[in-house]
Amino acid sequence: MTILYVDGDACPVREEVFRVATRLDLPVKVVSNGSRPVRPPGLPNVEMVLVREGADAADDWIAERAERGDVCITADIPLASRCLAKGARALGFKGRPWTPDNIGGALAGRAVSAEMRERGMQTGGPAPLTPADRSRFLSALDAEIAAAKRDKAGPPPRAWVSFA
Repeated sequence: MTILYVDGDACPVREEVFRVATRLDLPVKVVSNGSRPVRPPGLPNVEMVLVREGADAADDWIAERAERGDVCITADIPLASRCLAKGARALGFKGRPWTPDNIGGALAGRAVSAEMRERGMQTGGPAPLTPADRSRFLSALDAEIAAAKRDKAGPPPRAWVSFA
């Protein structure tokens, strides 16, 4: 069964995930380190997972468990990369699917931004979520779940072979 893993500490689309998962009868695991209290929704398919404190504790918990046929909802690019490496799907809060084709560029951009911040430059944060972003997220979530279910049901992918 496809499981939805939510990087829960700063997720602005939890309610949308809960609605879609309830409609499709899918389990959801909202993973948090408790730095920002998350109120349980009281839904039978939603499990609140509280991990030890630490910068990457929630990410580590998700990355250890996510597998082919699951979907990780996160804005954390390194976590998305780790999930993709295990065959899971990953979706950003604004509806951007992370894929093997775009994750490398996103990781590189993140590294450049980190370097700029270390040098004292102001890089700004993400723009607030708009109604259009929420709509895009809902459409993308439905598409990622459908694709994850196909992944789970289909044959395993062929191993990548280098021609170098």
